[in-house]
Amino acid sequence: MEENNFKSGYISVVGRPNVGKSTLLNSIIGEKISAISSKPQTTRQNITFIHTDDDSQMIFLDTPGIQRPKNKLGEFMLNESKEGIEEADIITYIVDVSKRIGKAERSIIDILKEYNGQIPIILLINKVDKIKKEELLEIISMYSNEGIFDELIPISAIKNDGIDIYLETLKKYLKPGPMYYSEDMITDKNERFIVSEIIREKGLRYLNEEVPHGLAISIERFKKRKDKNFYDIEVIIYVEREAHKKIIIGRGGSMLKRIGTESREDIENLLDAKVNLQIWVKVQKNWREKDNLVKRFGYNR
Repeated sequence: MEENNFKSGYISVVGRPNVGKSTLLNSIIGEKISAISSKPQTTRQNITFIHTDDDSQMIFLDTPGIQRPKNKLGEFMLNESKEGIEEADIITYIVDVSKRIGKAERSIIDILKEYNGQIPIILLINKVDKIKKEELLEIISMYSNEGIFDELIPISAIKNDGIDIYLETLKKYLKPGPMYYSEDMITDKNERFIVSEIIREKGLRYLNEEVPHGLAISIERFKKRKDKNFYDIEVIIYVEREAHKKIIIGRGGSMLKRIGTESREDIENLLDAKVNLQIWVKVQKNWREKDNLVKRFGYNR
């Protein structure tokens, strides 16, 4: 492919929490980088995913779900989402097919209207495998009436349906540009970050509704042994209450063992090496309310 035919650009992926943004992007690049869970606040900061093929490079920003902030961490997440939109060449708004346009959807659509006519806006209607065709047509019509979407594409991110159509549609709106990242890169995040996301995902998956919101992962040690394909990784999981610490540890350490075992398996696949993973749990009361602690745990620019 001639260089002047190569296209590239930044695509911001926005939506409510848990509509499938991270599932979509993990599917596109074929690796698990962003934490996935049915619970809110799964993605806490903009995560860059990079998809490169013969004639294009698409740089996706997986933004935190847009919602009203309740604490300092929430304020950081909302700012991350807005900055992701402002940096984009294309905006993708992803919605859950089971949700009609309520207050949360209306607030996001109102934000997107500010960019109507300035930046292409593509709507992805996700989880279409869960409804009948007649219902889908009704939802497409409902969003079409908003008058701000350049394309509306039904998909099922978890089943990888409609993803190829989405990628080809993006190419229509990308402009000629350079390859910003080497073709073998899939994210600009380092291995330490991805390891922390893997561990946080296990906590999100197995713990009850209240605990995961206050989880913070701190990588204390990340070292490869000399002359061996073996890593020693030491991690502290911070929670906000003593009761939450007991839940994470579980009876006889059963929950922490489960989180650790499954995390280690994923980390070994990521690093293609054996891993000695040690995890401790500590209490840091109300860390989400404190700027210095929010920044300490990596939620800053």
